Amino acid sequence: MNYWLFKTEPDECSIDDFAQAPTTPIVWEGVRNYQARNFLRDNIVVGDQVFIYHSSCKDIGIAGVASVVKSAYPDPSQFDRSSHYFDNKATKQKPRWVAVDLQFVCKLPQLIRLDKLKNVATLNELPLVRKGNRLSVMPVTCAQWLTIVALSQPA
Repeated sequence: MNYWLFKTEPDECSIDDFAQAPTTPIVWEGVRNYQARNFLRDNIVVGDQVFIYHSSCKDIGIAGVASVVKSAYPDPSQFDRSSHYFDNKATKQKPRWVAVDLQFVCKLPQLIRLDKLKNVATLNELPLVRKGNRLSVMPVTCAQWLTIVALSQPA
């Protein structure tokens, strides 16, 4: 099993959306960065655990956990002309982008803010806290995962 952090804007897809339908998979679509796409396509598998990170909002931070329930397949939004994520260079024969399906695991007891993550020495190599490495999909080591889970617990 691998560990990941997926960034989202909560008005588009939040941990609350997952919690409202805990047994219904949600399509994680719209990734339009090649490195993030490659992680989705080549490395993420069923059973992997994912931190859901809320960005571009009032309360920025890690809000919960989801699990990968379907590995990479062609992102349907790339073919949808009405979608913000439509890609006119993508074809059914040669899709450019992939999606995965995620399912709710839990909301964290408390949001873990980015400033808190930045102040933990053992998380210095976490891509999220390093400038220039803030992809929408990024790997998390097992040690980083355990540290973050511990941070989420009330004091």
